[in-house]
Amino acid sequence: MGKVSIGIVQMSCVKDKSANLKKAIEKIREAAAKGAQIVCLQELFTSLYFCDVEDYDNFSLAEPIPGPSTEALQKIAAETKAVIIGSLFEKRTGGIYHNTTVVIDADGSYLGKYRKMHIPDDPAFYEKFYFTPGDLGYQVFKTKYARIGVLICWDQWYPEAARITALMGAEILFYPTAIGWAVSQDMPTNEEQYNAWQTIQRSHAIANGVHVVSVNRVGFEQEGAMKFWGGSFIANPFGRILYRASADQEEVPVMEIDTDETDSYRTHWPFLRDRRIETYQPITKRFLDDD
Repeated sequence: MGKVSIGIVQMSCVKDKSANLKKAIEKIREAAAKGAQIVCLQELFTSLYFCDVEDYDNFSLAEPIPGPSTEALQKIAAETKAVIIGSLFEKRTGGIYHNTTVVIDADGSYLGKYRKMHIPDDPAFYEKFYFTPGDLGYQVFKTKYARIGVLICWDQWYPEAARITALMGAEILFYPTAIGWAVSQDMPTNEEQYNAWQTIQRSHAIANGVHVVSVNRVGFEQEGAMKFWGGSFIANPFGRILYRASADQEEVPVMEIDTDETDSYRTHWPFLRDRRIETYQPITKRFLDDD
């Protein structure tokens, strides 16, 4: 389609799931009123980031997909004529749960879902306790306004995921995210982590010649021990930051991008042309031992 208006919903969350969903819907309306054609919400937007502890009670937050939250997003998509990307805690069946993002087209139709492939396990990010790794493969969704690829948070550190999704025809890569730092950390460490997080995603834009949209949450959670650092951003196909949100404020920016830029960048910087695919078999190995 070429020019597409992208809306980002960067917000804080509370314990009440219904309140978070209501807030997100209000902010989708706000983005649409500003002209957004595609609106991306942050990772697990209907709840606090509950993976800071291994607590069986948190499984009650999960729901089927499609399910109640998906249906609510379908209604608001049909109302606003905006494509919506929404990250949810999916209950597939008893004992099998996923970190999943749904994509709703501008007419309210459910296009499908992507299940997070890479599942972290770090202090205060105990996702392996909750989430089964995705088994749907990488996904590209043909929406009214663009062909989009969706990856989720920890996926953003893996160039393989971005490459495959781009090779499948994604014109824009979206990353719903929930990432922050412990308030006990020193500022140099915080800055190093944030810069690495932004740089790796900008590199995906450059290597694949596509726009990248990363959406993070803000606010203090985990009884004040964790500050989610916001900083949601949009990067062009050469990694230039077109917009960066603040580190601590809720924001609903809308920015027009031009997916036709991909052809120009890929022509002048022909990384895809010069790939030596016949040499890449070792990438399927866990590690290449000396012997």
